[in-house]
Amino acid sequence: MGTKRQFRIWRGDENGGDLQDYTVEVNEGEVVLDIIHRLQATDAPDLACRWNCKAGKCGSCSMEINGMPKLGCMTRMSTFTEDETVTVTPLRTFPVIRDLVTDVSFNYEKARETPAFAPPADVAPGDYRMQQVDVERSQEFRKCIECFLCQTVCHVVRDHEENKQAFSGPRYFIRAAELDMHPLDTRTDRKEYAQAEQGLGFCNITKCCTEVCPEHIKITDNGIIPMKERVVDRRYDPLVWLGSKIFRRGETPQTSVTTARQGSATPPGTSRGGTHSHAGGSHDPQAEAQAQSGVNWHREVPHPTAPAVDDRGRLPLTELTFDRAAAPSPFGDDVTFPLPPEHLNFAHPEQDDKH
Repeated sequence: MGTKRQFRIWRGDENGGDLQDYTVEVNEGEVVLDIIHRLQATDAPDLACRWNCKAGKCGSCSMEINGMPKLGCMTRMSTFTEDETVTVTPLRTFPVIRDLVTDVSFNYEKARETPAFAPPADVAPGDYRMQQVDVERSQEFRKCIECFLCQTVCHVVRDHEENKQAFSGPRYFIRAAELDMHPLDTRTDRKEYAQAEQGLGFCNITKCCTEVCPEHIKITDNGIIPMKERVVDRRYDPLVWLGSKIFRRGETPQTSVTTARQGSATPPGTSRGGTHSHAGGSHDPQAEAQAQSGVNWHREVPHPTAPAVDDRGRLPLTELTFDRAAAPSPFGDDVTFPLPPEHLNFAHPEQDDKH
């Protein structure tokens, strides 16, 4: 025989609502989603809740339990004291449809904006070959079940609705990192795209996304921080900056990564007003002044560009003088596997486990 427990569940729709109290029977071994189902069968048959697998693999039953974004099917009732009132509310970041169901279409829109995997043109799909050592790091990000808990807890969009247009969120930062690490992906502008189009610079690495991930993906340590390091290496490294000034690389921006989406191409050697070069140069003095003074939330984010090349597709001397991208990077050739434990830029998913 189960015990009676107190639940407080948000009921309402896009026009408003409030918390309603329920007393419901709880049996040993049950999870919060079990209690939601019992309420639907007894006291609240019209209670709306999204779910599918009840095994922590579909990411459908995302909700906020006592203020913490969690999966209802993975939150056991035994984690609460018997006299504790369990409060269940919808994800706060996204618009409410009804009760515990929210409109998460924002995430699917950002998924469509993310450039897809670009395999080598001269390799047939059945001929793709990769070594395990080459996919060791990006394989972690494939565990994402798209529960969007990391998206809803990210304060950049949680507390600032106006940021949604320019910010993709942690789920798509690790997607960009995964493809940037992929040994067969041929796009070389993933990090620039993440910075200029996905809003990577808005993230201040509070690691709240990592804390709520039910798959224990090290989103910040293994995805966002390395991507930020790559961007800083290319854009702000003093040697690259000096080379751009000496060889005036900033005067000839090349094809933008957003050309396909904008429907217009930029011929080699043709400048685009307000477009930053790969090294940070720009034809717009105002945009450059804003970039030097810090983040301006009201200006249009410059489009990223590929490394400057001549009409024969060859890199200039400034590129050829470096044997790697400006400085050692966790993505570079200087990384050996397995990674040494003192390597602070990489946190293994299992390193927190107690043995």
